[in-house]
Amino acid sequence: MADRGDGSGDRRGGRTAKVRAARLTDLAALGELSRLCQTEGVDARSLGLPISGPPIGMFSLFRLPLGAFRPHDLLYVYEEAGRLSGLLRVERDSFRDEWTIVELDGIGASDAGDIRYKLVQHLVRDGSRRGAVRFHVACADTAGNVELFMQAGFARYGDEILLFRPPDEPLPEPWTDSAARAAGIRPASQIDAVALSRLYAAATPHPVQRLEALRMGDWERQGTNWRVPRSSLAPILRFADVEAFVQEASDGGADGTQLDGFVQVGVAKEDQPHYLKVLARPAVPADPLVRFGLGVIAARMGRENGHTHDHGVISPVRTYEHPIDRALEDSSFQSIATVTLLMKETLVRVAEPALVPAGVR
Repeated sequence: MADRGDGSGDRRGGRTAKVRAARLTDLAALGELSRLCQTEGVDARSLGLPISGPPIGMFSLFRLPLGAFRPHDLLYVYEEAGRLSGLLRVERDSFRDEWTIVELDGIGASDAGDIRYKLVQHLVRDGSRRGAVRFHVACADTAGNVELFMQAGFARYGDEILLFRPPDEPLPEPWTDSAARAAGIRPASQIDAVALSRLYAAATPHPVQRLEALRMGDWERQGTNWRVPRSSLAPILRFADVEAFVQEASDGGADGTQLDGFVQVGVAKEDQPHYLKVLARPAVPADPLVRFGLGVIAARMGRENGHTHDHGVISPVRTYEHPIDRALEDSSFQSIATVTLLMKETLVRVAEPALVPAGVR
């Protein structure tokens, strides 16, 4: 097998195999390929998240319906002898020039790993030409998944625990305005950007801050397209009504951190779980924010007559964010999976020049 070196194809027994952008005429084959690779018990999907089927029903975390693709999303396929045997989906964040792999499939008893690797290689080359600054992916650390991405130049920088609250657990009553004010909880706004940045810095290790490189403008973005703080579940937010709330510091921000916590709530509009992301200062209990966020979901669901999108609530927690996971467990969440976070940068970091006082050597 000889690769041409440009990522466009190779020769397999006289047949040409290549990676290319998907076409409209591929949709039927892509739907079948995606379905085959996401069937429970099939070890063909490299992201390997054990979340299809029970307890979340037919919803699959990283499977975005083909009809819901936005114009700036990308879809690559691996074609051999006129047959599609690989699929890679990418969601692009146009504000930050970041690309997130949300599905990576390959079929073939002996070729699936090679197919997936070639898809990732092609993505990195194509993304670099298109100005992508970072590539993100989340996957289960099984069946060589992490090794596949690290061979393609990705760096492992964290793990997330995924916790799920089943739909048969009744949601708590929504908080009253007076109860929220008493707890210091209010809707987030653009003027909270500096305070949110400081909260993130207080709760996040410096190496992770350096890699994620969140800017002040990222914290100013509010609404459905707001994807910070980043999590492995970010792709599901496009199918949710997203709101954000902050909890003002009980000590008045004596250490410079004006907020005790933050909660991002995504109320599902499709057949998927609702979303809850909590960020809290170290040593500050997260229980009020968790209960408040669940109350927001209950209130938003109650606004719609005959609301059918009740598939539980899912929440990602970084391993360094303990004890937020304990607060979620106290509200009937259960751990269902651990996901590895990986990232690849296309830019080379250089040290900034600095002035040194005279006489210092």
